[in-house]
Amino acid sequence: MAVLDPKGEVGMNERALILGTTGWMLLVVIPVIVMTIAFAWWFRASNARSRYTPEWAHSKRLEAVLWGIPTVIVVVMAITAWQSTHALDPYKPLKHEAKPIEVEVVALDWKWLFIYPEQGIATVNEIAFPVDVPVAFDVTSDSVMNSFFIPRLGSQIYAMAGMKTELHLIANEVGDYDGMSANYSGRGFPGMRFTARAMSQEAFDAWVAKVKAAPQRLDAASYPALAAPSEYNPVAYYGGVTPGLFGDLIHKYRGGPKSHGQE
Repeated sequence: MAVLDPKGEVGMNERALILGTTGWMLLVVIPVIVMTIAFAWWFRASNARSRYTPEWAHSKRLEAVLWGIPTVIVVVMAITAWQSTHALDPYKPLKHEAKPIEVEVVALDWKWLFIYPEQGIATVNEIAFPVDVPVAFDVTSDSVMNSFFIPRLGSQIYAMAGMKTELHLIANEVGDYDGMSANYSGRGFPGMRFTARAMSQEAFDAWVAKVKAAPQRLDAASYPALAAPSEYNPVAYYGGVTPGLFGDLIHKYRGGPKSHGQE
């Protein structure tokens, strides 16, 4: 139900698409259901007014209706699908006057690592961003395939080892929104959830300062312990992060050099 109660521009457009296509399909489904009930009632054995016409086989007007209406619906839905596929492309940056916040997302077993390269911080199972500011996500996995999804903000995108996928979202209302993995990834999958916090610019600046004050640092020494499998991992803050960590995690699956103690 969260998908039908969006709090961001992308989610609102996707809800409109879902409701619109459902409405077009109901133009076929509802008449079929009504006619099924009506025909069964009218041609019941006790209805003396119904005509028995065993030789009837064809009606041009009926064929025009049965083929014409679905054809029009299919054409309209095809055009809508083509347009929305390009308009809602997750790789397509959002048109907005504000500069996007960059967040690098890493799926681990069974938690989410978020790196803010511009702020030089990292968090686990919690992200924050200013309201009405686009967020540009770069997504990968240091484990099996997962799916990064914030239902109230919009599209999901897959996280795969050795690959970088992209997702652009925006929150138009202040609030805390549930995030999750939408792709089963093993024993700890039920606890692989996070909180996405949309807040004012002032609150976001204060949040960044709080994370920067955290004593932990994410580097070659601390990353292996974080990457080890854990279930229902608590929120964690890293006041500093080794530059280029996200890129290293991708390249190690492409035959690149060993990075951060990982094989």
